[in-house]
Amino acid sequence: MQIRELSIPDAYEITPQQHQDDRGLFFEFYRFDRLEEAVGHSLDLKQGNTSVSRRGSVRGIHFADIPPSQAKYVMCPRGAVLDFAIDIRVGSPTFGSWDSVLLDDVDRKAIYVSEGIGHCFVALTDDATVSYLVNDVYNPTREHGINPLDAEIGLEFPVPAEELLLSPKDTEAPGLSEAAASGLLPTWEAARAFYATLNDKK
Repeated sequence: MQIRELSIPDAYEITPQQHQDDRGLFFEFYRFDRLEEAVGHSLDLKQGNTSVSRRGSVRGIHFADIPPSQAKYVMCPRGAVLDFAIDIRVGSPTFGSWDSVLLDDVDRKAIYVSEGIGHCFVALTDDATVSYLVNDVYNPTREHGINPLDAEIGLEFPVPAEELLLSPKDTEAPGLSEAAASGLLPTWEAARAFYATLNDKK
């Protein structure tokens, strides 16, 4: 398993080593100890989620209040999605920037998105199945969104604009500047302080 940090601090791409023979293949899609080495603490699993999406479906940009927010370990066991980590932490050196990882059933990569980072993906195939492990249960009162089509962020979707499918909740979400002005976004300082408390507990 190889783990590398993306251009967004505290977001990581995980590439498993696949072992194949006449029967098929085997790989480790999650290793708490390897993730802890990279991140500084293990992922305290509290919930697992799965979505199945039509091609062109966009889910996100989503995030939760910090603390405790929600760290996510995301994989795509069927089909393909382009997965985005968006730095929405006010004061971060990469605030407003994003990076992406292709998740599919060929390379079987995963992405780890730390607390306070925005998360979004677009389905590149029909029946794209995304499963993710999170460190806190869903709490609708603490969940928020940013419009994934916000020009200021400028996510690049490899699907024609007329084929994108978004929920009303996501299309009605504020843009990055509006969310920042309203105090909705986490701060870099709060995020780093929270990560430090997690590192101290390991």
